[in-house]
Amino acid sequence: MENQELVLLAKKAMEKAYAPYSKFKVGAALLAKNGDIFLGCNVENASYGATICAERTAITKAISEGVKEFEKIAIVASSGDYAAPCGICRQVLFEFLPEGEVILDSDSEGIKVMKLKELLPMGFRGEDIK
Repeated sequence: MENQELVLLAKKAMEKAYAPYSKFKVGAALLAKNGDIFLGCNVENASYGATICAERTAITKAISEGVKEFEKIAIVASSGDYAAPCGICRQVLFEFLPEGEVILDSDSEGIKVMKLKELLPMGFRGEDIK
């Protein structure tokens, strides 16, 4: 799947975001190695700590369907600017696509593709536990 197609799907997911507090809507489209695509949007909560990001929504949907291997994820935000994953999302993404790509989109700058390892160069792995 082309990066632009994944970005367009992330934008559709963003339309479903629940962001009454921040007004900052985020959408994600996660491409699995088997070709399946999982969409996610951010879902805020008045307690803020219970908020779930678009990236983790997409990952959770995929895992709940038995899919655990991914190639890339596209992430878009209602601000129209690049919106890189937060720290928690970077770590969760690292669990499932450490060699994967993160596709970001900006209305004015276009698509930017980065390796997840660029965003989280020393991500923690389960095998690091002794």
